[in-house]
Amino acid sequence: MQGTHGTKPVILAISGSERAGGNTDLALEYAGELVRERGAVFRTVHLRDYRISPCSPCGDCNSRPAPCALSDDMPAIVEEMRRADGIVYAVPVHGFGLAHLMQIFIERAGVGYLRFDRPLANKVGGIIVTCRRYSDASVHNQLVDNLLLNRMILAGSGFPALLRNTSREPGLNDTEGLDALERMIHRMLDMTLLLRAAQATQGDPVLPLDDRNERVARVRSAT
Repeated sequence: MQGTHGTKPVILAISGSERAGGNTDLALEYAGELVRERGAVFRTVHLRDYRISPCSPCGDCNSRPAPCALSDDMPAIVEEMRRADGIVYAVPVHGFGLAHLMQIFIERAGVGYLRFDRPLANKVGGIIVTCRRYSDASVHNQLVDNLLLNRMILAGSGFPALLRNTSREPGLNDTEGLDALERMIHRMLDMTLLLRAAQATQGDPVLPLDDRNERVARVRSAT
């Protein structure tokens, strides 16, 4: 595990909310408090503050042997993810689906960068979804698939961290959702510390980092 703050684990949150001070921001502020109380480092990347281009029509993502050539802030965000021990995806539900900032991000990050050497493999992952009432489980399932695609370790919390708020004003009013968030954050930290301790004892990663760009490998083997 490779945190950048000495021996302290680093949890990085990726926020897909366009609204500053909204429910997603409040949830991440609370998550940050929990992480810091455990003596770990918590950082947040608000995608709304970065320039992220949608995927272009180049069409060579499945065969290109090099990272995406579009010029924007994606490389800097991916580097932050590489340095973290754990990653939390936090996003609101928009239009009964994944908010567009997060959708653009996971598309560009995945085919543009992460598939080449799978840098997120064995990092601990968590998910927070905020919504008014509907489709939160569908959005959560999509992000679960993304974490698994990136070979991450999903920290279960009993129930998923789905936080609902039917009020017009942002607020953390969902007691069960907050309980799930707390359990998830603590289990993420517990797993991070366990992996670090095992690596310190064994000298090698607990799980092998042998997954690479399998799609390119298939293309090459077919030629």
